[in-house]
Amino acid sequence: MSQQIAWNGVHALLSTAPVDARSAQATIGAARAALAADIRVERAGADRLAALAGAWEDLAQRADAANVFMHPALLREAIAAYPDRRVTALLAWQHSTGAQPRLAGLWAFAIGRAPQSVLPLRVLSAPPAPNAYLAAPVIDRDCLDAVCDAFLAYIAADLSLPKIVTLDAMGADTATFAALMRVVAARRGALHVFGRSQRPMLASPLDGKAYLEQAMSSSSRKKLRQHRRRLGEKGVLQSTIVHAADAVRGAFEDFLALEASGWKGREGTALLGSAADAQYARGMIGALAARGEAAIHSLTLDGRPVSMQVVLRSGRTAFTWKTAYDEALQDFSPGTLLLEDYTASLLADPAIDRTDSCAFDDTGYMAAWQERAALAQLWIDARAGGSAAFTLFARLQSGYLALRARAKSIYHQRLRRNGR
Repeated sequence: MSQQIAWNGVHALLSTAPVDARSAQATIGAARAALAADIRVERAGADRLAALAGAWEDLAQRADAANVFMHPALLREAIAAYPDRRVTALLAWQHSTGAQPRLAGLWAFAIGRAPQSVLPLRVLSAPPAPNAYLAAPVIDRDCLDAVCDAFLAYIAADLSLPKIVTLDAMGADTATFAALMRVVAARRGALHVFGRSQRPMLASPLDGKAYLEQAMSSSSRKKLRQHRRRLGEKGVLQSTIVHAADAVRGAFEDFLALEASGWKGREGTALLGSAADAQYARGMIGALAARGEAAIHSLTLDGRPVSMQVVLRSGRTAFTWKTAYDEALQDFSPGTLLLEDYTASLLADPAIDRTDSCAFDDTGYMAAWQERAALAQLWIDARAGGSAAFTLFARLQSGYLALRARAKSIYHQRLRRNGR
């Protein structure tokens, strides 16, 4: 039987002194919402996740912030491909008299060593799988505080779960993040933010032509037109999109081969370089394609792909998950040419409000997109009141990250001095 715990943190919200009128209104509003909420949390494995298709689709439409990497089907694939990561999911259900419980939140983690750390810590880390680029829980926008508090209370109470939650690429400009910060403060909990960054996103009322005219200089657009014309002189150049499940799965095999033929293949970071990564990737693309939530954009030359972009969807948000291009044709900028094409396609899609680039930062070619998503890397102590141990470990981790960044900087300085 699933363990459950009810949300009962109204007193904690009310005990937090507001710093201004707006903060007071937010706190009182959260408390009132909590009074009407009956949130119970359960811990779910692969079998339970398999039964969530309809509940997840409904939640995705109600969610404040979309996160395709929390999709139950993807979590099942992660459980199968990465057994050592011990992926587990927390489900928050809202109960009301005379109605069926409704899924109000989902947050999944891997249980194990802290990512990017040498500390001997057992933690809950999100995102739960490699090649996933967002740590945020998916929560009904109408009960954010209640669900966040329920999640933390469950983690704190479950003796089998670590109490430190590590979040990498947590969306920091959403109501979900603000609610999580309020709840941690209300619980007098502890957190440590190790870093903040931004990555490109696409969210504009403009069409593709107008957007790119605004986003790129006239000289850049002229150069891309020249590249497209010169590449087209080598054969029939076409831009295509596949949506049908079988076509997506077939195109994804082409994508895997194209990615492995380039620098990622040489460095061992291509998906085909790891049996587990390939299994997870094929499983996730197949699962999403079957639901109409995956597409592959390609630029082809005489039918052969020269650049490809995998796009995932959740609710009204798209995610440009992975890209690859033919390095033999890199002088023609095939990746940027395809960027022009799928930018126009995504902006023209009435079912998409925004597109997350999934980029690590805003220094790559996707920086052409003008909008930015704020991200944070942080640790949270799920225990009310925090702990001295958490404070110590957070300080040690901060020192380690600073030392690693310094070593990396020195390494790159030496490479530049040696002309490499």
